[in-house]
Amino acid sequence: MRRRDITIETELLDIIRRCQVCHLAMVDDEGLPYMIPMNFGFREGIIYMHGAQHGKKISILRKKPSVCVNFSTDHQLRYQNEEVACSWSMKYRSVLVYGKAEFITGMEEKIAALDIIMAQYSEKAFKFNPPSIREVNVWKIVIDKMEGRAFGY
Repeated sequence: MRRRDITIETELLDIIRRCQVCHLAMVDDEGLPYMIPMNFGFREGIIYMHGAQHGKKISILRKKPSVCVNFSTDHQLRYQNEEVACSWSMKYRSVLVYGKAEFITGMEEKIAALDIIMAQYSEKAFKFNPPSIREVNVWKIVIDKMEGRAFGY
């Protein structure tokens, strides 16, 4: 089985839509990589995320908004010979997205973004209370570049 690049946009977008979690990567003030798992929403080429008002992630994003987001799905352990370690591998499909985090500050824009995030996980309509909206940071990542890979599919 070989690794293949995924170049068809509809296939890349399908991988993103099917994921439940992504990994947000950034670079901290010391030049060290910092990556965390995140819930997200996705619509029309934009990734939406949310988090607390303060913390390491927010501090980094405010100073250095360039990010890479990893989406990975369809993991399946496989082997050619159960007794030979080197014949074991993992089937997968993945997408890397590059862009810049842009904070959303308006109440209506935040609600719209949070609706998109919730739509990733449920078809229900949700209500948001004003204190919660004021206290949450919401940001979007407009996709500058996207690349995908698959192994075993």
